[in-house]
This record gives sequence, C-alpha cells and structure tokens, in this order.
Amino acid sequence: MVGNFGRKCISYPGRSFNSNPTGIMSISFKQARFVTSAFELSQLVADDGAEIAFAGRSNAGKSSAINCLARQKGLCKTSKTPGRTQLINFFELDQDRRLVDLPGYGFAKVSKKMRFHWNQVLTAFLLERQALRGLVIVVDIRRGISDLDQGLIDMLGDSLPLHILLTKADKLSRSAALRVVAETEARLAGQKQSVSTLSILTRQGLESLEKVCRQWLEPGSSIQEKTTKERD
Repeated sequence: MVGNFGRKCISYPGRSFNSNPTGIMSISFKQARFVTSAFELSQLVADDGAEIAFAGRSNAGKSSAINCLARQKGLCKTSKTPGRTQLINFFELDQDRRLVDLPGYGFAKVSKKMRFHWNQVLTAFLLERQALRGLVIVVDIRRGISDLDQGLIDMLGDSLPLHILLTKADKLSRSAALRVVAETEARLAGQKQSVSTLSILTRQGLESLEKVCRQWLEPGSSIQEKTTKERD
C-alpha cells in the first residue's frame, strides 16, 4: 500500500461476509501471537477462517494500535522511523481467527519498485482475500484522512466493512477530537463504514475498537450493520 490506490469502487459478490467460523466461542485479543510474515501473495497463510487487517500511513500508529488491542507492548514491532513494516504480518487469535498488520503507505523513502510491488500485492489481498472480514484504517487524528487513505476507501467502497481509527486522540482537546470525528464521518458514504478514536497512552477508545473487531470476527454477528460510535 505504498502506492496510489484506484478510485473506482469495486464490488465482489463472491466474498461471503457472513461465513464466520463455526464452533468458536468468545474471542480474546490478549491471546494474539505472531504466526508468519509474507512478502508475496504465495506466502500468505491459508485463505480460510476470519481476519481483520490494519492499514494506514506510515507513522499513523498502526502497529501501536494492534499492540493496544492485544494488550501486548511487543506484539508488533514499533519504531519512530516511518515505513518499518515491510511485510504482511499475521497474528493468530485462535485456530480460525487472525489479525493482519499491513505495510504502511505514503513514506517517501520507499523505492518506486517496492511501492509498485506492495500496491499490486495489497490491492489483490484487500479485494480478493475471502477470509478478510473487515479493514481498520489507522489515521493520525491531527492530520485527518489523507489522499492515499481516501483512495483506499474509495477503491473498496462497500465491498468490505471499513473502520477509521483516529489515533493519538490525547494530542487534541475533546472538542477538537469530536470535530475531527464529525468531519471524518461526513466523508464516509458507505453503509459498512464507521469511525472511532483511540489514545494509546490512556487506552481511551479501546472498548469501541474491540466492539468493532468482535462484531466482525465472532460467529453469528452481522458485520453488514454500520457501527454506531459512542461519543461519550
């Protein structure tokens, strides 16, 4: 995702959003453990079960958000240097459910060759992956949705549930944060698109993120329904 995304909304009726794994009870994000990394589509884990992917611009706090969700500081490697995530990283919650950390995009020092590679690989992953139940797009609340973020949102349209996670919420006042949330919601046209905030420092907003992820991953839940953000 280190390249430009197409602006065309594409529908993939073949993807079954309600084919959740059966026989699985309550989910625990604390149990997340690293499984493997992939550079090519051929290296991906088997396309079965259910997955949630995390995407976002480099340095938006994507890896930190996954660590916060799993309550494990060292699950995803974080760095002050943007663009360190260069592989698709899979984290297993149980035998049927996974979290996926995608390479960050928008970092200028990534080579054109690498940018093209990830654009091709991740576009195919996001549009064709049958196990994918939803995508969390991590956005720095101080910067808002970028052109690259918007391109990704437009490309997926309603073919996949999306959640915009506005990180670093503690950097803004409550009123300023609510204003950004309202502006972000106004930019989302899909019925399966939602917004919430998160502070890694205080964990404020973690419950809302957990709610979205459980809705997508747990059996019998309807991920077709748009998530309502709690403002209080």
